[in-house]
Amino acid sequence: MSTAASDAAQLKFRDPTAARALGAAIERVTREIGRDPVSVMHVCGSHEQAIARFGLRAAFPPALDVIMGPGCPVCITDVPEVDEGVALARQGVRVATYGDMLRVPGSAGSLADARAAGARVDIVYGVSQAVELARQTDEEVVFFATGFETTAVATAAEILRGPPKNFSVLSAHKYIPPVMEIVAEMPGSRVEGFLAAGHAATITGSAVFEPFVERHRLPVVVAGFEPLDILAGLLKLVELIRDGTPRVENLYPRCVSREGNLAAQEQLWKVFRPLGGRWRGIAHVPNGNLRLQDAWAHLDARRRFDIDVKALWDFAAPSLVQQCICGEIMSGRQSPTSCKLFGKECQPETPVGACMVSSEGTCRIWHQYGGHPQLRGVGAEVTS
Repeated sequence: MSTAASDAAQLKFRDPTAARALGAAIERVTREIGRDPVSVMHVCGSHEQAIARFGLRAAFPPALDVIMGPGCPVCITDVPEVDEGVALARQGVRVATYGDMLRVPGSAGSLADARAAGARVDIVYGVSQAVELARQTDEEVVFFATGFETTAVATAAEILRGPPKNFSVLSAHKYIPPVMEIVAEMPGSRVEGFLAAGHAATITGSAVFEPFVERHRLPVVVAGFEPLDILAGLLKLVELIRDGTPRVENLYPRCVSREGNLAAQEQLWKVFRPLGGRWRGIAHVPNGNLRLQDAWAHLDARRRFDIDVKALWDFAAPSLVQQCICGEIMSGRQSPTSCKLFGKECQPETPVGACMVSSEGTCRIWHQYGGHPQLRGVGAEVTS
């Protein structure tokens, strides 16, 4: 596709007239529901980035509460998982991971702290780059793998290709559908419907949400990431809530099918198995973690190394971490501005919690766009 054609296609999903019409329709339908607020949740950092960047909250009616849920994989990587990466690095093992993971705090520091103390920690843009690092050296290289289904498939594909013998994986990959169950079942949950992430659904297909809808009688709409994608997805979601017809709707058909990418799913489940585990600050999530199958034990860093996490306990944990409310923010019970550390002790340069570290974290996004995104730009890029 030429640059001009690509720009035209992108603008098609950022048309101000269409955005205003969708905003008006959302307001009308929300008013017809007759409750204040109507609360829905999206579980994707990319959705929150687009909402903030394009000022979309200015187009949402006051009666519609659009909450960001646990859709940031870096943010929900649990403290013990971070500790495992830090411990390996301090033990002299070369660790490769994504840049967002570098400053995520564990119980006694981050990978950035370990690197400052002399550990070998490399920032990579993907698993293939970590494999290439291993090919270029004789030393052990551990890929600290984070991310949801989309990046887990990439890790699985690289494992199936046959990485070098000095390469292994410390998996902190997560699987999104189970955590939606947890949010729906939380006492006092106000969530009446979910906006699902289009890129993850590209792999899993929209049908993966059908059992959830059957159990909880809450609608799920799969949406893309352009402004009109999000607005159209929210409109469909509030229509389903108004009509009392919980079902799965795919509003991202240009990328997502009902069945999903079957070849990618085959690779994913050939390499990984779902396992219960804690998501940072939220809860124990049954089948929410992805761990390597026994057939790949020789590539599993947890089985390959004696990871001495206890050695980290000699280091004092920062006291401010105890005041962080990232868990409540990611589960939709609080907003970043509810945290007394937000924008003060906790900033992108000096993050206290994981939500401020990652570019997909709610606190980082809100800080970047002025601390309260619905007052930023007034939808200028789309609705003016």
